Amino acid sequence: MDSMLIAFDSTQQALRAEMLLEYAGIEIDIRPTPKQITAGCALSIEFPEEELERVKTIIREEHVEIRGIFRKIDERYDLLPLNIAEREE
Repeated sequence: MDSMLIAFDSTQQALRAEMLLEYAGIEIDIRPTPKQITAGCALSIEFPEEELERVKTIIREEHVEIRGIFRKIDERYDLLPLNIAEREE
Protein backbone atom coordinates (compact mmCIF):
# COMPACT_ATOMS: atom_id res chain seq x y z
CA MET A 1 0.00 0.00 0.00
CA ASP A 2 1.41 3.37 -1.05
CA SER A 3 1.06 6.35 1.21
CA MET A 4 0.51 10.01 0.60
CA LEU A 5 1.66 12.98 2.63
CA ILE A 6 -0.11 16.28 3.31
CA ALA A 7 2.18 19.22 4.07
CA PHE A 8 0.97 22.38 5.77
CA ASP A 9 2.03 25.98 6.19
CA SER A 10 0.76 26.15 9.78
CA THR A 11 0.56 23.84 12.75
CA GLN A 12 -2.99 25.00 13.39
CA GLN A 13 -4.13 23.69 9.99
CA ALA A 14 -2.23 20.41 10.50
CA LEU A 15 -3.98 19.80 13.83
CA ARG A 16 -7.33 20.75 12.35
CA ALA A 17 -6.83 18.33 9.46
CA GLU A 18 -5.79 15.61 11.90
CA MET A 19 -9.05 16.02 13.82
CA LEU A 20 -11.20 16.06 10.66
CA LEU A 21 -9.55 13.03 9.07
CA GLU A 22 -9.66 10.99 12.28
CA TYR A 23 -13.34 11.90 12.70
CA ALA A 24 -13.94 10.60 9.15
CA GLY A 25 -12.32 7.29 10.12
CA ILE A 26 -9.29 7.69 7.86
CA GLU A 27 -6.16 6.04 9.21
CA ILE A 28 -3.46 8.67 9.47
CA ASP A 29 -0.06 9.18 11.03
CA ILE A 30 1.38 12.50 12.14
CA ARG A 31 5.04 12.75 11.21
CA PRO A 32 7.74 15.35 10.69
CA THR A 33 7.68 17.06 7.32
CA PRO A 34 10.48 15.54 5.21
CA LYS A 35 13.33 17.90 4.42
CA GLN A 36 12.68 17.40 0.68
CA ILE A 37 9.37 19.25 1.08
CA THR A 38 9.55 22.97 1.77
CA ALA A 39 6.78 23.78 4.23
CA GLY A 40 6.15 26.32 6.94
CA CYS A 41 5.05 23.66 9.41
CA ALA A 42 7.10 20.83 10.86
CA LEU A 43 4.09 18.47 10.92
CA SER A 44 2.74 16.42 8.05
CA ILE A 45 -0.02 13.84 7.82
CA GLU A 46 0.54 10.51 6.13
CA PHE A 47 -2.44 8.53 4.84
CA PRO A 48 -3.12 5.55 2.53
CA GLU A 49 -3.29 6.36 -1.17
CA GLU A 50 -6.69 4.68 -1.51
CA GLU A 51 -8.13 7.42 0.73
CA LEU A 52 -6.95 10.24 -1.56
CA GLU A 53 -10.39 11.20 -2.91
CA ARG A 54 -11.96 11.25 0.57
CA VAL A 55 -9.07 13.34 1.91
CA LYS A 56 -9.36 15.84 -0.97
CA THR A 57 -13.12 16.10 -0.36
CA ILE A 58 -12.63 16.82 3.35
CA ILE A 59 -9.91 19.38 2.63
CA ARG A 60 -12.11 21.13 0.08
CA GLU A 61 -15.37 21.06 2.05
CA GLU A 62 -13.75 22.12 5.35
CA HIS A 63 -11.50 24.74 3.71
CA VAL A 64 -8.31 23.30 5.22
CA GLU A 65 -5.26 25.26 4.08
CA ILE A 66 -2.51 22.94 2.90
CA ARG A 67 0.85 23.33 1.18
CA GLY A 68 0.07 20.25 -0.93
CA ILE A 69 -0.37 16.51 -1.11
CA PHE A 70 2.70 14.53 -2.07
CA ARG A 71 3.38 11.00 -3.29
CA LYS A 72 6.72 9.46 -2.34
CA ILE A 73 8.58 8.04 -5.32
CA ASP A 74 11.93 6.49 -4.44
CA GLU A 75 13.65 9.19 -2.35
CA ARG A 76 11.71 12.18 -3.66
CA TYR A 77 8.23 13.59 -3.07
CA ASP A 78 6.11 14.60 -6.05
CA LEU A 79 3.41 17.23 -5.60
CA LEU A 80 0.03 16.09 -6.89
CA PRO A 81 -2.15 18.44 -8.91
CA LEU A 82 -5.26 18.79 -6.77
CA ASN A 83 -7.53 21.38 -8.39
CA ILE A 84 -9.36 21.63 -5.06
CA ALA A 85 -10.51 25.22 -5.54
CA GLU A 86 -12.06 24.48 -8.95
CA ARG A 87 -14.53 22.02 -7.47
CA GLU A 88 -15.86 24.24 -4.67
CA GLU A 89 -19.61 24.67 -4.74
